Amino acid sequence: MGRVARYDGYAKWYDRVNAEQAPHTTRLAARLLGDGPGRLLDVGCGGGIHDQVFAERGWSVLGVDISDDQLRLARDRGVEVVKADAHELPFGDGSFAAAVSIFTHTDVDDFPGVLREVVRILAPGGGFVYVGAHPCFVGPHSEFVRAEGVPKLHPGYRTTGRYSEAPGISPDGIRARMGATHLPLGPFLQAFLEAGFTLERLEEPGEREYPYILGLRCRR
Repeated sequence: MGRVARYDGYAKWYDRVNAEQAPHTTRLAARLLGDGPGRLLDVGCGGGIHDQVFAERGWSVLGVDISDDQLRLARDRGVEVVKADAHELPFGDGSFAAAVSIFTHTDVDDFPGVLREVVRILAPGGGFVYVGAHPCFVGPHSEFVRAEGVPKLHPGYRTTGRYSEAPGISPDGIRARMGATHLPLGPFLQAFLEAGFTLERLEEPGEREYPYILGLRCRR
């Protein structure tokens, strides 16, 4: 694979940290995805914390991730998984009816490349749901601790790439441990269009004044 499994060594810690937020993102992703049946690929499945809900909605779920530690947690949850790099998915063209990915664009090195792979493995008309950090208010440029209050913005929003030190990094958060990749909103959305997706729905969920996450549904 040749790429670093950044969550090895942090999987159990992240699973605990993510436990409070996970039900909200799972509900959002499941609602955008809709019901099965069909083969569903969870790209960057992590510990598989979302996948039982997708299975309950009629999907045959397969998770893929590059982290051995994350995959171990997913297997413990009963998720069928394959170790693979999302930039090079080991599946044939048109193998899946649908795909989902949650909070991955800030972890991978080449998100547009991942999206091209997702398009490739989807059957014609297949749906793809993505839920991730809102590029405008989460990133190196934005202090938005626990997504509370009003974000404090700094220079750096338009700078694309990985970062490990920036005003927007909380010293006790996951990004302080392993860094993140930032894409401004324009390049982020354009990556879906250039991969070949048709955007069907875009949501900024939550009742707070400023959204922390963004969810979208698109179709091959």
